[in-house]
Amino acid sequence: MKKKFSPSSDASISIFERLESEVRGYIRSFPVLFDRGVGTTLIAADGREYLDFFAGAGALNYGHNNPAFKKPVLDYIERDGIVHGLDLATSAKKAFIEAFERYILKPRGLNYKLQFTGPTGTNAVEAALKLARIVTGRSNIVAFANSFHGVSAGALSATGNKKYRSAAGYPLAHVTSLPYDGYLGPSVDTLDYFEKLLNDPSSGLDKPAAVILEAVQGEGGIYPASFQWLQRLRDLTKRHEILMIIDDIQAGVGRTGRFFSFEAAEIVPDIVTLSKSLSAIGTPMSLVLLKPELDVWSPGAHSGTFRGNNLAFIAARAALETYWADSKFEEEIGRKSAILAEELNLIIDDFPNLGLSVRGRGLMYGLVFQKHHSLPVQISREALRRGLVIETCGGQNEVLKFLFALTIAEADLRRGLSIVRDSISAVKNTMANASPKRLHGIEHR
Repeated sequence: MKKKFSPSSDASISIFERLESEVRGYIRSFPVLFDRGVGTTLIAADGREYLDFFAGAGALNYGHNNPAFKKPVLDYIERDGIVHGLDLATSAKKAFIEAFERYILKPRGLNYKLQFTGPTGTNAVEAALKLARIVTGRSNIVAFANSFHGVSAGALSATGNKKYRSAAGYPLAHVTSLPYDGYLGPSVDTLDYFEKLLNDPSSGLDKPAAVILEAVQGEGGIYPASFQWLQRLRDLTKRHEILMIIDDIQAGVGRTGRFFSFEAAEIVPDIVTLSKSLSAIGTPMSLVLLKPELDVWSPGAHSGTFRGNNLAFIAARAALETYWADSKFEEEIGRKSAILAEELNLIIDDFPNLGLSVRGRGLMYGLVFQKHHSLPVQISREALRRGLVIETCGGQNEVLKFLFALTIAEADLRRGLSIVRDSISAVKNTMANASPKRLHGIEHR
């Protein structure tokens, strides 16, 4: 008999509350002792199975323990391949670089050099910001409202969220925050303001070394910039000799439909940061792509003990060879994206009084609860009870975030969306029954 879905007992994870720092986050949203992961399924220590619409916050675009990567990694370990290599030349690193050039750079006509940084995305952002300042001799950086670039000092300065910024412990400086596309409403082109600041010598804006942005903002609430806005920003930065940094840590590696999130806009940034799903199997790996003329680093000027994770190189190479040798994977992402968008719009139709909206691109979508910010967290909890792991995002957690593996089977995609629909209905009905005034205007259906 199939086990009823319910989170693991508090006793199974009590040691985390007793000994792990209060800084822990996701365990509070998903209080389950997870043990295994296969494809898009998470399996708890007690045997309960959960459909994963979280995908390691975007670090598992190819699912859990993808056999196309697992065997090469196990074979590499079995033959005593170098695991830790700093920035030494290793066969694993050489093969990855060759594959990245063959399957990613050359087909797109991109000319970038590769800088391997420390293991996390914020390490890549720190390197990109540092390099931009060295190249231009300027200190100011322009970032955008609702952005998220990491929580180490430099990256945090370019991050918008108050919760993260207030944890810095000291004032964050040398970054100017400007409105992102759509921030002031659909009728306002926010780049008019940026251009005015650049052209006015009395604006008070120090000419920036770079602008850093996500082409689709993730943690900030799933905000996709229009292609026209991105193209205008690229033109603006070129005319004013400002570097453009695209943070593709979450939105890259196929998440928005193509390998890079900026491809569809037909722009070429000066610097690109990659991490998360780049390693393909969840092992730490980060990369900065930089135009050759920007490579002014002196040897060892930017370092990191774990910038040579050879297990990540092995898996990443296998992913490139498996999924990016032709256009079939992109086409499959496009097909699933159409299903996701259609089903989310049907959910909106099912709950007309909730005032829902949807936004996103590729397989990076958000269901927005603009009128009732508290509902996504409650829906996420209800979904967990029903066997689905799904997170929230946005400044007030007002967005239910769809970030499942790109390799998800259509049946699992539709099953997960059905659980979301049922969870919304259950939460709405529970709240309406408890206190109708709390959801003013929402009919009991």
